[in-house]
Amino acid sequence: MTILLVGGGPDTVTTPVVFDRFVRELRFRAPGRVPRVALVLFDHEGSSEYFLPAYLDPLESRIGCEVVPVLLRFDKGAAGSAFDDVDGIVVGGGPTPGYLEGLLSSGEAIRRAVSDGVPYMGFSAGAMVAPARAIVGGYRIRGTEVCPVDCSEGLEEVEIRDGLGLVPFAVDVHAAQAGTLSRAVAAVAKGLVDRAAAVDENTALVLHHTDLDSLEVIGTGNCWTIRGTGPKATVSVLSAHG
Repeated sequence: MTILLVGGGPDTVTTPVVFDRFVRELRFRAPGRVPRVALVLFDHEGSSEYFLPAYLDPLESRIGCEVVPVLLRFDKGAAGSAFDDVDGIVVGGGPTPGYLEGLLSSGEAIRRAVSDGVPYMGFSAGAMVAPARAIVGGYRIRGTEVCPVDCSEGLEEVEIRDGLGLVPFAVDVHAAQAGTLSRAVAAVAKGLVDRAAAVDENTALVLHHTDLDSLEVIGTGNCWTIRGTGPKATVSVLSAHG
């Protein structure tokens, strides 16, 4: 099992190591054949056509693969069968509540695939929806601002919802760049979640086991891990390597 949680959209990933790692996992999963990759994107009035190349080009420049787009809309979720017989799953960035709503009905199929060894790579929203309990937006906790309003996803109070269940800790993204580290810390300190990880842009948290004590950080930035200690939160920082 390999899960890559990327702290920004593909437009923020300038280091090659993130896509390199995912492609390495694809080759391991599908030796001697063309791997099949499900690429999940939120589509609003055809927006997926504009964003699709940002995901396709880095993949196809590294490996011959069959990419199957799975498009989510406000009134259309993904069927679980979209994740049958795939060798990799990529979930893109965009509106986190929309991705979560569109993927929840497929959560069991995604968990089964990942448990069977299919690598998962989530960018921004795709990383935030991966946990069992997911931060989906908001910029206040009990009325107090905890991050910039630009990161609110249209929500006022920070909302924690059931996620895909791939990891047992909450995830926030664009940590240093957008100031969302404080949201993750506050969510833990206020008891909304027990544990969290906040990931910078151009950086990925790589897990082979669903444990904050067994992880790797690649790219150019940092990953902060946050644990609850009574009414407080303890923060540790892990620097990425190339």
